[in-house]
Amino acid sequence: MATPEPALPAAVDRPVHTLPASAVYAALSTQPAGLSQAQVDERRQVFGANAIKELPRTPHIVRFLSNFTHLMAILLWAGGAIGFAAQLPQLGIAIWMVNLINGSFSFWQEYKAEKATEALRRLIPFHARVRRDGCEQQISASELVPGDIMILAEGDRICADARLVRAHELRVDQSTLTGESLPAAKSADEIIHSNLNPPELRNLVFAGTAVMSGSGEAVVTATGMRSEFGKIALLTESTPDRPSPLQMEMARVTRIVTALAVGIGLVFFLLATFVAGVQLAESFVFAMGMIVAFVPEGMLPTVTLSLAMGVQRMAGRNALVKRLSAVETLGCTGVICTDKTGTLTKNEMTVRELWSAGRRLLAGGSGYAPLGTITLQSESQSEPIACDSDVDLEQLLVACALCNNARLLAPGDDDNAQWRVLGDPTEGALIVLCKKGKLDLDVVTRRSPRLKEIPFDSRRKRMSTIHRTQHGVTVYVKGAPRELLALCTSVACNGKPQPLSESDVREILSVNDEYARSGLRVLAVAMRTIAAQPNELTAENVERNLTLLGLVAMLDPPHPEVAEAVRKCHNAGIKMVMITGDYGLTAESIARRIGMIGSHNARIITGAELDDMSEEALTGSLAGDVIFARATPEHKLRVVGAYQNAGYVVAVTGDGVNDAPSLKRADIGVAMGVSGTDVAKESADMILLDDNFASIVNAIEEGRTVYANIRRFAIYVFNSNMAEAVPFVLMLFSRGAVPLPLTIMQVLSIDLGTDMVPALALGAEPPESGVMRRPPRSLAEPLLSWQVFARALLWYGLIESFAAISGYFFLNWLHGWPVLPLAAEGTPVYRMATTMTLAGVVVTQVGAVFGCRSDRTSLLQLGFFTNKLVIWGIACELILLLLIVYVPVLQGIFNTGALGLREWAFAFAWTPIIIVLDELRKLTLRITDQKKARGFRQCTL
Repeated sequence: MATPEPALPAAVDRPVHTLPASAVYAALSTQPAGLSQAQVDERRQVFGANAIKELPRTPHIVRFLSNFTHLMAILLWAGGAIGFAAQLPQLGIAIWMVNLINGSFSFWQEYKAEKATEALRRLIPFHARVRRDGCEQQISASELVPGDIMILAEGDRICADARLVRAHELRVDQSTLTGESLPAAKSADEIIHSNLNPPELRNLVFAGTAVMSGSGEAVVTATGMRSEFGKIALLTESTPDRPSPLQMEMARVTRIVTALAVGIGLVFFLLATFVAGVQLAESFVFAMGMIVAFVPEGMLPTVTLSLAMGVQRMAGRNALVKRLSAVETLGCTGVICTDKTGTLTKNEMTVRELWSAGRRLLAGGSGYAPLGTITLQSESQSEPIACDSDVDLEQLLVACALCNNARLLAPGDDDNAQWRVLGDPTEGALIVLCKKGKLDLDVVTRRSPRLKEIPFDSRRKRMSTIHRTQHGVTVYVKGAPRELLALCTSVACNGKPQPLSESDVREILSVNDEYARSGLRVLAVAMRTIAAQPNELTAENVERNLTLLGLVAMLDPPHPEVAEAVRKCHNAGIKMVMITGDYGLTAESIARRIGMIGSHNARIITGAELDDMSEEALTGSLAGDVIFARATPEHKLRVVGAYQNAGYVVAVTGDGVNDAPSLKRADIGVAMGVSGTDVAKESADMILLDDNFASIVNAIEEGRTVYANIRRFAIYVFNSNMAEAVPFVLMLFSRGAVPLPLTIMQVLSIDLGTDMVPALALGAEPPESGVMRRPPRSLAEPLLSWQVFARALLWYGLIESFAAISGYFFLNWLHGWPVLPLAAEGTPVYRMATTMTLAGVVVTQVGAVFGCRSDRTSLLQLGFFTNKLVIWGIACELILLLLIVYVPVLQGIFNTGALGLREWAFAFAWTPIIIVLDELRKLTLRITDQKKARGFRQCTL
């Protein structure tokens, strides 16, 4: 039975956000003077330290040993033990070394300490200002307890979740929780609504967020793991790691290979013992040879190294992969769940259009760099308009500059590398607009000192600043167009107020609606000049009889490359879903702008609606175009799980703390490297070094190519298995009349030696044309399908077997066979004969590696030298073969003998033969495909 959460004794049974500020103290069992030391000590015993705790993790030693205890590793351990039992210590040592090296390499590549919780802890500040026993004091943040009175000021990081009891022009940056950059206005007023997410409650503040402006006091309601940050940490830590599709497929391949190798070994052991009459010891060695022949000892290190090569290539394309298996996971991604701000958009509000004195104007440039001009929309070639030559534009820009708390920082200021805004991004966009209009901000602010600010309020939907000017007291107001227009009695024209007619109102509202439909955020700007200063500068006294100066429409623009990346995703059969904390209509406008959705009946599901949906209803809503808006971390996690349960491989992009749980839950988590938080980066499998969404598409292309290349070298490494097995079969069914044409150590020299480098070279094969015009591969599609086995064993394998055995008999023919019997084991001729068998396998593998580069594309079209690593691989393969054949020490280990020119000429004649035969196979397949395509077109006419 779960232990109940400790709770404070409450005076009322209501959520604290629904209470007036005066009732909050009693509800949380505290007082305005703060807690006493005795109360603090008592509550610390109950609630513990205000810290993000780390859940127990699997020890590193256990994770390290797991690389040596999976099924394929166990099979290799057993193979090595068999080698020692059969008095072949070289074989046992070689197989065990493969296991040790591969396991150690895999652990080293994927060794990353889980730092998500540590990154979360770093967001909680070290100190907090509180009032205790009536005295203000600074304490360690870990000492905060529920009921403490926190004192907040501009620049402070908030140390715990709390209910505001006093707020003066308070704005808080909650982007670490919500992912949205707009500072949230806060107040101490009670909130009746109950269907809001916690960050939307304006009288609550949260641990890990920051005070952008203003001041306030708040009573702590939750600390440590009970805070919103703690809940995210718990979600992140408790979300289990899912095995990647490749890991699941490799487990399946291992089971198949194990069953195949052991089954064949057992069958041939029985045949050798009871059919061929071979002694038990010899039958055992023979069966072990068959097992060794059919176990691709080099497959695990080849897959591991190929993935590592993919990681290196992706790093060159600005995608840093932290987990090897994540490379291939990208290739079968069917759904990308992405947030909006900072991922699809630049997180830089930019004014695009203006309306002033009946005219529509355009603002050029993008981002916070004050580059661009203001021009008339109707005149494409018109000269830029500056405020010194246009009185209406000047009035509008002056209002934008004065009714504003943001500052624009140039490159070099405050150690920043580019233009950025300190404060509200919306207000920052207005400052940039003023600079584009050539307004001298220093002169304007000096001439009109501010008397008071009436901050933005969600009920009024506007903000006002009051200034002393040469005309008296002037009020500048900006806010929601419809609400502000209702307070206006005139409109500015030629610098003077003109009565606001009904037709003016209709025109202005029409322009506003048009901007809104285009996905622009619209602000109305107005002013009022008062001859004498009122007794009270309240909203009721000054926000009336206003003169409308104009409309300003702005947008957080998408990254310029996003639209093309989205188009490629659609072509590749990948579904894209936006999950954002922003409003639904804003999200929809961005989605339409970048082409993410195209249908007219796209569905927007809010977080509140998601809370009321059953799992069946949620699954049913996933079809078609859908956007999830006003979503919390829990919502995002649930959506990702729903897509996974529906059979999709899901990639999730994100940059904020709120994205961490879903990044970890996803099959492939993708974090932004530039704008992303440390928490997001540590929770993700891949980090985009350039924050470029298009890099995800490049990574998916790389992932698909990696899987195709894994299949290529799977075919390649299984090619030689048939040629390695046939000599054992020949010896068996000849009842020993044919001495074993290929020794076990020679088999191992192929699997772990000559095959390795060319197989790795296939892992570097470039993407085939059209790889991003195909749907994601089905998870039901096996890596080792019957087509793969047929091509590897029954096509390449039989050709290589014929070449190898023909070389064995050719060498014996040169030395008197069939007049003389086949060379007996241990003789120099026998050693040369087995060397010819080995050479026959290797040289036909040289031809096969060219064939494995594609399924149907002709080698003439691909080009012999387009993959230079294949050429280097072949060179290494042949050099290794020559060393085994001619170096005396290696001759003793591998039972080889030196060959002459005639022998090499016979062996190498098979290289072009297998290439030509494979070209004929591919030609036949292409002709068959063309006939099928013509037949399909005729059926559809």
